[in-house]
Formats: sequence, structure tokens, C-alpha cells
Amino acid sequence: MKYFPLFHHIEHKRCLIVGGGKVALRRVKALVAANAKVHLIAPEILPELQQLIRQHQGQVSRKKVDISSLSIEYFCVIAATNNREVNSDLVKFSNSYGIPVNVVDDQSCCDFIFPSIIDRAPLTVAVSNNGSSPLLSRLLKQQIDAYVPASFGVLSQFVGEHRDHVKSVIPNEKQRKTFWEHVLQGAIGEAIYSGNTEHAKVLLDSALDQPEAYNLQGEVYLIGAGPGDPDLLTLRAFRLLQQSDVVLYDRLVSDGVMALIKPDTETIYVGKRRGKHTVPQVDINQLLVEYAQQGKRVARLKGGDPFIFGRGGEEIEQLLDLGIPFQVVPGITAANGCSSYAGIPLTHRDYAQSVQFVTGQFQDGTTTLNWDELVSPRKTLVFYMGLKSLPVICHSLVTHGMDPEYPVALIEKGTTKSQKILVSSLSKLPDQLDKQTISSPSLLIIGEVVKLHRKLNWY
Repeated sequence: MKYFPLFHHIEHKRCLIVGGGKVALRRVKALVAANAKVHLIAPEILPELQQLIRQHQGQVSRKKVDISSLSIEYFCVIAATNNREVNSDLVKFSNSYGIPVNVVDDQSCCDFIFPSIIDRAPLTVAVSNNGSSPLLSRLLKQQIDAYVPASFGVLSQFVGEHRDHVKSVIPNEKQRKTFWEHVLQGAIGEAIYSGNTEHAKVLLDSALDQPEAYNLQGEVYLIGAGPGDPDLLTLRAFRLLQQSDVVLYDRLVSDGVMALIKPDTETIYVGKRRGKHTVPQVDINQLLVEYAQQGKRVARLKGGDPFIFGRGGEEIEQLLDLGIPFQVVPGITAANGCSSYAGIPLTHRDYAQSVQFVTGQFQDGTTTLNWDELVSPRKTLVFYMGLKSLPVICHSLVTHGMDPEYPVALIEKGTTKSQKILVSSLSKLPDQLDKQTISSPSLLIIGEVVKLHRKLNWY
């Protein structure tokens, strides 16, 4: 480690920057964000740079730098010019008086370097690779930035404001650590992420009334895993998966999503196939209750979105009745994901002004759908779980007036590397299905928008 990371308090301290271009602008933005007092010297200065310094009560000197007249009271010196002689003189001046110096694009002369910063005040994350590649640091910063919730700083401030009070109520260090883990990774933390700090305060006060009971309280996360591609998982879903103790997952959750779960997390398969339930729904509901009552954080991971043909509402009703905390995290439903990866927009100005999601899994083999309504023009139909019922669906739509040549697309394992798309018509698809191997999960899209597949298919 060539550079030791330190966080300096530079509020109201004078910092000298020599140079008036874009590089100087980047450095000034970083310094004024920490409330430093900037003195900038340069014969030519960007208008934006000059305005920024004056807005923050800094000093601008439009002239060439005179080393002999510089004050020795600067906290640091930054040489942001493309004149090597000037930069060299600034380094000699700074070294003579023990002032830390940074020379842009010359790491060999630097006492300190500028990291890429993720600002979630009061939380600050700095990324550096010893100046070897600022671009690489920025790319890593972007990745970290994406996974740090925007309200993480608010959460940090909340903890700081209540830290002493919690310590007085829970003097035992081990119990206090467990308590804070539940706060940060439970309903209180999520309330802050949602922008409801007042509700978080109410929850914290309630938890402190009986901290031992609170430490034993579990929570359930009902998470939509999306249609298959793990990159489509939401950031919130990923965060909650990472902090779960137990994950109950469905058959439709892809291997890629399962790979995101921590290795030490207990995983329980509760998948269902048509006519065959590995674990009956009532038992799944009970498992969620039992694990939560053991104080565990339980993720119920469901393919697609839990509230679109996912029976998510049934699973949280019992939790609500028993007062067990839960969260619902939406997922990209199969209709959105599979159609997008197939280049088939569900709505389009020229073809469809509405879209309807329909279950293709018929109760006891009988259909109760309003077929006349489904045959409405300028509409896209999306049938979930309709592979086995596909001949009935196609025949019924034609019988009720839909054009036999109406375009349809059957998408197998959409958004994954195994995605397969069969484009046909209502009258021809059942026969084509007999000649090709298509398996679940699959999605049936019916509508004029299917014509756009050949043109827009990108995946």
C-alpha cells in the first residue's frame, strides 16, 4: 500500500490550486464539497470555475503564479497546470515548508492523491489504486455506488443520533450488537431507506421498550426474482437476499439468481409444477411463520413478480394476521422481461394500445375466461403458464372471432442463455408445437406487436 488512506477535516482551511482548466475544476469541486477555502491562481480561468470558487467564499487571482510571494499557511497545494517548470517550482516550495502537494498526472511528485468518492454524508467511501488508473477507480466507484442505497447516509446519521441512548438501554455489548444488526437490516432500516425517518424513530422507541424480544423478532422478505437473468434483479432484492438467514425459493428462480445468495444461507426448495406441489401452499405459509418466529430473516424468493400470478398475497396474509414484519419487493414480471428480450414491445402506437395478462392454467381443465373480451382489437394478450393449455387457448380465440392468422410468439426460458422463441400464427402454432420441443417456463404473446420481433430482436 503506497498511500495510506486518511480522512482530513479541511473545513475552512486554505488550499492553493494553481491552474484554471477542467482538471482544476474537478479538484475544486471536491474541496468545496468539504467546505475548504480555495485560493486559485491562473492567468486564464474557466468561468464555471471562477463562479464556483466565489460562491464558496474562495479567492481567485487571475495572474501567473509568483512562487516567491506565496503564503506558507496553506493546508495543501495542488499543481493543476500543464507547465512542468511551474509544477516543479510548486513542489519545491511545498516541500520546503512541509505542505502536502499534489501534482496532477505526475504521481512521482505527489504527497497525496485524490480518490474517487462516493458521498452518502455522513458516510464517505473513497476508492483509489495508487493513481495507477483514475479511470479504473471511477469504474469501481460506479459499481459500489450502485449498491449503496441513496439513503445510507441518512441511516448513518440516524444511528449516530441514537447511539448513546441505545447504549444506555442495552449496556451489554453483545446484545447491543445484535440489536443494531436487527435495526440496520430490518424494518427500521428499511423505513429510513423509504424516506420515513419519523416512522423509524417510532419503531426504534418501541424496540427499546423490550430489546430482548426485539432481538428475537424475525422478518419476511417477499422478493420477486424476475424472469431469469440475474442482472434484472433489483438492487433492493439483492441487498435483502444478502442479509437473509433462510431462502425459500420456487422452481422458476434461475440458477443465476440463486448464485447471488450467500453460501452460508439456508435454502429450501418449495417449487411447484402443474399438478405436483413439492410443498403445499399452506405448508409454505407455515414455514415462513415458523422461521420468522425463530428470529430469522426469511426471503421468499419467487420467479417474476410475487403479485402477478405468484400467490404472494396469500403468503403475506398470514404474516399480517400474526403481526410478523414483512416487506414486498417487486420483480420484473415475465411479460415485461421475456417480451423485451424477444424484441416484442407489449404496446405500440401502431399496433396495440393495451395489454392484458391472463393465466393459462385452467381450474380442473375447464375455462372460465371471457373470450369475447380477449378478442378485442388493438390489444396484446400475454398468457402465463399456458403451455399445456395452448391448443385450447388458440382454438377458443379463433372460435370467438380472432383471425386464425393472428401473429403469436411462444417464448421459452426468456431472458436466459437458453431462450427460445417460436413465432407463428394462432392456427399453426398448436401443430408446430407438436414438432418442436418447448418446455416450461414459457410465455405466450398474442398480438400484432409480434410482427416487430424480426426487426427489433436484439438478444
